[in-house]
Amino acid sequence: MIPDVSQALAWLEQHPQAVAGIRRGLERETLRVAPDGSLATTGHPERLGAALTHKWITTDFAEALLEFITPVDRDIGHMLRFMRDLHRHTANNIGDERMWPLSMPCFIENGQDIELAQYGSSNLGRFKTLYREGLKNRYGALMQTISGVHYNFSLPLSFWQARAGITDEVSGKEAISEGYFRLIRNYYRFGWVIPYLFGASPAICSSFLQGKPSALPFEQTENGLYYLPYGTSLRLSDLGYTNKSQSQLNITYNHLSSYVENLKQAIHTPSLEYSQLGLQKNGQWLQLNTNILQIENELYAPIRPKRVTRAGESPSDALLRGGVEYIEVRSLDINPFSPIGVDESQVRFLDLFMIWCVLADAPEMNKDELACTRKNWNKVIIEGRKPGLMLDVFAMLETGCHATQHSLKELGMALFADLRRVAQTLDAMTDTPAYLNVCDQLVASFENPELTYSARILRSMIDNGIGGTGKALAAHYRDLLMKEPLEILTQADFDRERDASVTRQKVLEESDSETFEALLARQA
Repeated sequence: MIPDVSQALAWLEQHPQAVAGIRRGLERETLRVAPDGSLATTGHPERLGAALTHKWITTDFAEALLEFITPVDRDIGHMLRFMRDLHRHTANNIGDERMWPLSMPCFIENGQDIELAQYGSSNLGRFKTLYREGLKNRYGALMQTISGVHYNFSLPLSFWQARAGITDEVSGKEAISEGYFRLIRNYYRFGWVIPYLFGASPAICSSFLQGKPSALPFEQTENGLYYLPYGTSLRLSDLGYTNKSQSQLNITYNHLSSYVENLKQAIHTPSLEYSQLGLQKNGQWLQLNTNILQIENELYAPIRPKRVTRAGESPSDALLRGGVEYIEVRSLDINPFSPIGVDESQVRFLDLFMIWCVLADAPEMNKDELACTRKNWNKVIIEGRKPGLMLDVFAMLETGCHATQHSLKELGMALFADLRRVAQTLDAMTDTPAYLNVCDQLVASFENPELTYSARILRSMIDNGIGGTGKALAAHYRDLLMKEPLEILTQADFDRERDASVTRQKVLEESDSETFEALLARQA
């Protein structure tokens, strides 16, 4: 079963102020599409500013793949209204285009050229585009058009002072990092609950396969839909954001030092496959290097330890310098029932689950157990709503990884019994039932899987196809957002940031002191 967290929950109930002041942030990706649902072929709109240097609106893999970023926020409602303002502003500045409301991409022509994100002529801009060229050549452009939501979460210093006995973040960075790595290990063990509840990609458009066979047991409809009857999140499956070669990496989540050591090894270890691809062809760069990972961000993981980097600093060096600052949750599909791809109930659930993960006991994991936990994730991803689905609870013994089976429903109900206690503690501080209401709403999904996001969106997809469903939602959300007034930001705020982002990019381009080739050689 799940760990016994009763003592830790009792401690939390006695120290409720320890979790006052949680810091959060959201990142949402979305494709720009034409009214007919096809991928936009236009460049990043100038009216949105410079994607390289804009604080809130940028691009991810492709020119057509927008990414919205909120600042760090302690207020859930304020953060969501800020994110909605970014969507309102964008809807009014992309002409007749609209934002695709699903994680899996719209219809894409066979062999269609997907333009990589362009960031100007600075070394940094060219570096970011070449990194994406490497992703395209290594994994294919289609995989990179899949969209998701990232949730950034950090506990206040007061939590670590009360729980770990530290005095400040500098002297206590090792204890804080150990606590966050405990959270990560529990996330790997029980985070399958996220695709179960919120997975919203149970189907793909037939164009996504580009004529290639798949081992998944898809059912098909006449409107070009390929779907799994009990699937939850194809975005997290082998079709989506995965990298099979990375499964061979010996990256575990027991200690910051070993995590960084293994990550650095991966970005300096040559790959036979990528060496055969080569660095250049006909004078054009194909990838940053031929190592297993071009850079650290290429590690595909459902959760990451993070720290804000300084100029010229790698993510792992930032972690070594200051320890883990926050956690990036990367398993959320786009919520198709929200105009901004995420809603308040999801944020509140993640608050509860992150707190539970950091409180629950989390024995260290070796590579074998980490692989075992992925089996549960894959079960939930492929057949999470299957009646009577059994999951494995793993224990590492001297003879290997052993499992006892429990139903997904049983595990989910037990988890929510604990989450309700966390919710009561958080609600008591604001004298509202906001977190308890989320528990009551979501726990019903274990009794009735038809309440999950994947079941709800699949009904529409079977009737209307991905194209019909996506186009209808995209048009509805476009009209809704365009009519709504800004709440947090003003038009003047957007104008200032647009102009400032253009200026910042120009300064970068004028201040380069070395050639691009010298930069690449220094990064090798």
